[in-house]
Amino acid sequence: MKTSQFKDYSELPLFLNAEIIAKVLGISPASSYEPMHESGFPVLKIGNRMVVPKEKFIAWVEQNTAGGNAP
Repeated sequence: MKTSQFKDYSELPLFLNAEIIAKVLGISPASSYEPMHESGFPVLKIGNRMVVPKEKFIAWVEQNTAGGNAP
């Protein structure tokens, strides 16, 4: 398993692409596209490009972990 290359959220840029999301989650870039295509994932599509606002990504992680408010 890969490990995250970031120590905390403050190191992240304002918008995250698939490569950065992969580094944060410790997964392959190809695997990072799976959640980006799921309903409820906070992706912003600009032409062919998909980016995720940092704050929305943080909220998504918190809601989808054991300590979050996920149903």
